[in-house]
Amino acid sequence: MPFMNQQTPHSIYAARRARAAAQLGANAVAIVPTAPERARNRDSDFLYRHDSYFYYLTGFSEPHAWLVLFGNGRSVLFCQPKDLEREIWDGIRLGPEAAPAALGVDEAYSVTELETRLPRLLENQATVWYPFATHEGLAARVEGWLASVRSRARMGVRCAQVQRDLCAVLDEMRLIKDAHELALMRRAAQISAAAHVRAMQTSARMLRAGQDVREYHLDAELLHEFRRHGSQYPAYSSIVAAGANACVLHYRADNAPIRDGELVLIDAGCELDGYASDITRTFPANGRFTGPQRELYQLVLESQKAAIAATRPGARFNEPHEAAVRVLTQGMFDLGLLEPGQHGTLDDAIEHRHYFAYYMHRTSHWIGMDVHDCGSYIEPSEADRVTERRDPKTGDIVIERPSRILREGMVLTIEPGLYVRPSEGVPEAFWNIGIRIEDDAVVTADGCELISRGVPVEPDEIEAVMRG
Repeated sequence: MPFMNQQTPHSIYAARRARAAAQLGANAVAIVPTAPERARNRDSDFLYRHDSYFYYLTGFSEPHAWLVLFGNGRSVLFCQPKDLEREIWDGIRLGPEAAPAALGVDEAYSVTELETRLPRLLENQATVWYPFATHEGLAARVEGWLASVRSRARMGVRCAQVQRDLCAVLDEMRLIKDAHELALMRRAAQISAAAHVRAMQTSARMLRAGQDVREYHLDAELLHEFRRHGSQYPAYSSIVAAGANACVLHYRADNAPIRDGELVLIDAGCELDGYASDITRTFPANGRFTGPQRELYQLVLESQKAAIAATRPGARFNEPHEAAVRVLTQGMFDLGLLEPGQHGTLDDAIEHRHYFAYYMHRTSHWIGMDVHDCGSYIEPSEADRVTERRDPKTGDIVIERPSRILREGMVLTIEPGLYVRPSEGVPEAFWNIGIRIEDDAVVTADGCELISRGVPVEPDEIEAVMRG
């Protein structure tokens, strides 16, 4: 049975619905479905996970549910009816009779009545809002309901002439986390940090005992710690990558042996009551960094520190990335990964993105209900400021707009990395080393708060915790 967060007062969700409704306009209605159940194979489904937009407005996690929200604040829920036989098999359902009191909605009906009731709810509305391009077939269903409304025009019924994307409203709301959300995210990060520590210690302990260690052994330790502390599931598929596998950004195989002397990169975080965490740590499998490993690790750590210092209210979203890139690129010159004769000055290497050979992803993304959370990376107040430049690597014309200004309550990851594959001219001591360090950062009034530092990042501290 899907969980429903009974610890959270429904007034929190009611307040969000009121804020959203106030932005819909007069004679407007919004339609928000939850996620469908998805078949894994034959008659077995994947573990159900609600739609984030729907849950943000309701706190309700059962499948087959819809929210209808009017511009005047009225809310109508459609949900599964009570059914003793199905509840014996699948778990207790809330049911429409109990939903208004449990969820704070004004009305609730069985989802079996959706097709007959929804067209009537859309009558005489000027604008229909729904999430664009998020639910397969939703636009066609809305068109069908509006066609039903239009068929009653002779009876004096007016049909909406405007359809608008509800994501534009909800994305902006979700971008700034409230106190309730931040408390959940801090707890999720604490659980995930403890899981990373457990995996580190397990790796060193098993190798010291002479045991065979596989990536999936550490993955199992992560899952154990997530569930032991009440997390419902991982926020995303965990990455446990040993040795050269760490140079594959989204490595998935999870079955290779972990060898003494290698580094292990773990990118993993739990989801707690609908909110994600996202932590990456790279550590020596046996608990002791080699010289070359420590050199590269220290470079990535210094780049993360520069990005953290650049994460503050009033800064642009791109600034932490630019700070990390500058430190990483200088370090590439210092360690012989880039050569002045071939790659020019530091500014040349950045402009022409020579660092891409070893660092090919961005430093940050939003995080919240989704691990790659919603919210534009463009500053809305400056969206009309368009500049063009020619990409020095591809020759393509790139259109750019000013990046988002960071504000208190936004939450983003800070995750620089370095990935060195065997290549001519690259010092062999660095071959097959992949390192990423990632933390979750809450933008505060005067900087940022790292909520995922329950697992160490300094190399000496990592070695110390792995001796435990």
